[in-house]
Amino acid sequence: MAKNKPLVVVTRKLPGVIETRMMELFDVRLNLDDTPMSAQRLNEAAATADVLVPTVTDRIDAKVLNAPANRLKLIANYGAGIDNIDVRAAHGRGITITNTPDVLTEDTADMTMAMMLSVPRRLTEGERVLRAGGWTGWSPTWMLGHRVAGKRLGILGMGRIGQAVARRARAFDMSVHYHNRRRVHPDLEAELEATYHESLDQMLARMDFITVHCPHTPATYHLLSARRLKLMPSHAYLVNTARGEIIDEAALIRLLRNKELAGAALDVFVNEPAVNPKLLQLDNVVLLPHMGSATVEGRIGMGECVLINIKSFVDGHKPPNRVLPEDLRF
Repeated sequence: MAKNKPLVVVTRKLPGVIETRMMELFDVRLNLDDTPMSAQRLNEAAATADVLVPTVTDRIDAKVLNAPANRLKLIANYGAGIDNIDVRAAHGRGITITNTPDVLTEDTADMTMAMMLSVPRRLTEGERVLRAGGWTGWSPTWMLGHRVAGKRLGILGMGRIGQAVARRARAFDMSVHYHNRRRVHPDLEAELEATYHESLDQMLARMDFITVHCPHTPATYHLLSARRLKLMPSHAYLVNTARGEIIDEAALIRLLRNKELAGAALDVFVNEPAVNPKLLQLDNVVLLPHMGSATVEGRIGMGECVLINIKSFVDGHKPPNRVLPEDLRF
């Protein structure tokens, strides 16, 4: 690999300021029309590039990584989640993986709180009625929702985003609970006024809200299974800004349709961009098109993080956001 000018292939269109800086630093092939790459184009990129910059829409699986023609040295993922990459296969080929974990925290936490408010207060329901001309005036008993103050919030995954959500929830006078693969430091727990639940099942059965912030890994696939979803009280709400695969979507739809759950707010889906038509038919669900980190500041921050990871690697240093196979545990 040429030390000063490695060949970098970018799979999607990035903010202009980031693409310009990449062109200054590296030999870059950009995706100017933002068309998602096919499997064939990904294979071609892996066979020609030193560095690949993929996004969540690109599946960098073992087939791509183990191809004899693959010459990648670094996969600098444009995003925090790395479930689109077979990290173990890459590690086995000696390919370094990096991500952008810190810059998305505040944006995703903001969106989580917005979604947490929107479902019990029926914001999207009211907006749809108004736009359709169905609002006939104020009434003391119409479009009643529920307040969030004083409610119990269960956070599944107390990493950066989970902690940021906990801080926001305390400002709304919510009681914070959490389940994580390991208990956080007592000082942080005290700061967040958070109660730890070693048993996910027990936490689910006691909460008014559950919000999902764990990574999608083989260990977390359908972590919220049909059995676990049924443990939630019928008045509870579920919010997911992590990955759709963490929840048994079919089971969730059944519970929502049968009013065995009060509602849900989903920013991610199992087969996105396709959304299950049954979800679209439900009034007690807020659906968003994977917007959790969609801010100008966040997207530029992600790009700057990618640049730092690539430059560090090219200069022979350990990239600051390296991902290892052991990071996939939950």
